[in-house]
Amino acid sequence: MGSTTISDVRRPGLPKPSGGTDLVRRLKNNRRVPIAVFKFLNRAKEEFECPLCGYKGPFRDRESPGGFRKHAICPNCSAFERHRLQHLVVNNVLGGLNVREMKALHFAPETFFKSIFSKRFQQYETADLFMQGVDHKADLQNLPFNDETYDFIFASHVLEHIPDDRKAIHEIRRVLRPNGIAILPVPVICTETIEYPEANPREEDHVRAPGLDYFERYKQCFGKVEIFASDLFPAKYQLFVYENRSGWPTKDWPLRQPMQGEKHPEYVPVCHA
Repeated sequence: MGSTTISDVRRPGLPKPSGGTDLVRRLKNNRRVPIAVFKFLNRAKEEFECPLCGYKGPFRDRESPGGFRKHAICPNCSAFERHRLQHLVVNNVLGGLNVREMKALHFAPETFFKSIFSKRFQQYETADLFMQGVDHKADLQNLPFNDETYDFIFASHVLEHIPDDRKAIHEIRRVLRPNGIAILPVPVICTETIEYPEANPREEDHVRAPGLDYFERYKQCFGKVEIFASDLFPAKYQLFVYENRSGWPTKDWPLRQPMQGEKHPEYVPVCHA
């Protein structure tokens, strides 16, 4: 990669870049039609089932800076591959537990998970440093909670934004009660984790590209870490990311490394205190 840095994409202090390609991509991704119309227009495509909302039929494709991504999104509830897998894992992990007696903390709360968790947990709280409408304005690197406050913590695709992620992982462990559970997925987009010199605005301000080795950081803090992958659940839910990553790095993602293949699993790490 030579001397390429994130600064080659955007100089610090300037607004996030945008252009014609970005606009076209957003328009394509945000285009909506009634479900019946979508099914008719895509009647030749393979059909799947969304475990979150129960929709059955073809899924929407997605355009991203990394390329074309097929079968990505449920057209009914907008759940991505990762959301569908996370939902299945949460049901698997919490099955048999007395969830009503557990106190839960949800970081950067996604709308559909917020709806599900708020009904499932009697004590359910949300947190984020920047989002509006959360219960706690909190920095994951310095949580304002006492030790052993929560039984369940869910933070999806958060740690790749955190500069001192190791401190954040320690903080999550600190506020978990004995036998508590933390579900902490990150986007696994390379073989070995790549640390960026600064946040990349074209990656929603990611400060690293997590690799398959990233979950070793959890094992330094938690007694047990289980990794659930896409192939552990029925294919009808379509839990893989279909994306050609062989052309990486790109102008938008200058530090990512190429990955072979066009079918990539998602992963959900479940950490036990």
